Amino acid sequence: MIHYKISSANPAGHYFDISLTIPAPDPSGQVLRLPAWIPGSYMIRDFARNIIEIDALCNNALVVLTQQDKSSWLLENCEGPATINYRVYAWDLSVRTAHLDTTHGFFNGTSVFLEVVGQSQNPCSVEIVRPDLDDGLLWQVATTLTRVEGSDFEFGLFQADNYQELIDHPVEMGQFTQLEFMACGIRHDVILTGRFQCDEERLSVDLIKICEQHIKMFGEPAPMSRYMFLVMVVGDGYGGLEHRSSTSLLCSRKNLPQPGQSELTEEYRSFLGLCSHEYFHSWNVKRIKPAVFDKPDLSQEVYTPLLWAFEGITSYYDDLALLRCGCISRENYFELLGQTLTRVERGTGKTRQSAAESSFNAWSKFYKQDENAANAIVSYYAKGTLIALCIDLKIRQMTDNQRSLDDVMRILWSNFLDTGNGLTENEIQNIINQLVETDLSDFLHQLIYQHVDLPVKELLEFISVKLDYRESAGQQDKGGKAKNNLPACSMGANVKDSEAGLTIVSVKENAAAQKAGISAGDTIIAINGLRANLPYYQSWLKLAEPGSKHRLVCFRRDELMNFELELLKPEKDTAVLTVIDESNSSFNHWAN
Repeated sequence: MIHYKISSANPAGHYFDISLTIPAPDPSGQVLRLPAWIPGSYMIRDFARNIIEIDALCNNALVVLTQQDKSSWLLENCEGPATINYRVYAWDLSVRTAHLDTTHGFFNGTSVFLEVVGQSQNPCSVEIVRPDLDDGLLWQVATTLTRVEGSDFEFGLFQADNYQELIDHPVEMGQFTQLEFMACGIRHDVILTGRFQCDEERLSVDLIKICEQHIKMFGEPAPMSRYMFLVMVVGDGYGGLEHRSSTSLLCSRKNLPQPGQSELTEEYRSFLGLCSHEYFHSWNVKRIKPAVFDKPDLSQEVYTPLLWAFEGITSYYDDLALLRCGCISRENYFELLGQTLTRVERGTGKTRQSAAESSFNAWSKFYKQDENAANAIVSYYAKGTLIALCIDLKIRQMTDNQRSLDDVMRILWSNFLDTGNGLTENEIQNIINQLVETDLSDFLHQLIYQHVDLPVKELLEFISVKLDYRESAGQQDKGGKAKNNLPACSMGANVKDSEAGLTIVSVKENAAAQKAGISAGDTIIAINGLRANLPYYQSWLKLAEPGSKHRLVCFRRDELMNFELELLKPEKDTAVLTVIDESNSSFNHWAN
């Protein structure tokens, strides 16, 4: 059995020390490799750059270990047991990599465990060692790795059937708060690390509702015997990454429900949506997945046009589940859906990139966005959500509410349980056609592969929901609600306060700012001879008239520049949804 030992002798230096023992290395040359990316986050991150020391022993004698490329090493002429000792720098507080200090430790296997190439299917064991700290005796370990020895949350020995399983169970260690609840007979733990206040009972009750909603939609039993929400609580941060029986989450303190607080804040609503999203991935992505992700090559990009389904459908159900299980109101849900519609509508990238193209180019475009992203790309998360909505409503419409996207997901789940195989590109479309007993290939092709507006407005009418678009109330206006006192004009740019004035964050294509020659990165120091700041900027846009011309003085790098800007009328790009008739049977079929 391949054995790993991970310790943290110097937490203050942010170093994990790993010892890898290989009983039978390939005598013709054993390759060792650290992944370049982590499943669920489609960007090359080159985790091996954090290995700062590495050496090898063969039969307890020091031997040469030759680096082959940025992430792999070769051990030659070793027929006996080999031990690889290496040190990993861990100072990235995110859900994707590894972080270690004197307060806690966290790691994903992709950041710390070298793969023994050619032996990836062999079983593995992992010893997680308690750190040598004054309060180290108070530290515990939280992970869904299979425990070999010890009690819950103790340091000790764990195992995995193979390397792929080994790297799919993140580990949190330190002094944390642990909540426990049952959902459909499955034990769930919430591990909260950091300084925070939280209404623990409310959080547990809401998570029970969400987890049971997803389990019951796909059908019991759940695909795991135990599940963990590993939550790092910080001052400012947000994100999540799915795993086969857990999720790693990052949130701010304000995302948690506060003791004595009964109202549903936007921040807590957002956190519940994040938990719902990552939990839904237990089925959609971790098990139902593109065929190319069955055994992905983690040393290079793995391309698929299907992320619109795996992230988009998941994003559709994350908020819909909150509505169905009673965590949010219908008003709340339509506000969230309106925000998604607004994100897609405001970007001209929707005319340049389809959802399938966005998926395929995730590696180079979606995960590497710049100031021109809104003009160049569309999010496969956001547009995928709307595609899922359109598919769901279309199926319901054509089958008189006898079938829905829920049935598509249950069929996909049943097929996975039968075969364990990943999906080909057209498999979802074929299932939809079979469900409705009609060929919807042209309709689906238009949604997924073309640069066209989606028929959301028409399909929402089927469930008595009206979609309108209004002008934006400013760059903080995310959409989803009606607004009064809207600005009369728009510059077509996003700005932020800076020491010198207002810095342009992004410029919309063919909007007033771009036509005037203003670019992202420019800093406005004066508007019509008055110093530029955010309050003045906002009042200026409200009081000016469309077509009026204005003098802006800016710095571009260290060069002073003057621009004449003609303000334009704001576009109607901000979605508002209204439920016309909640007694509509189609609405109730869909919402419940």
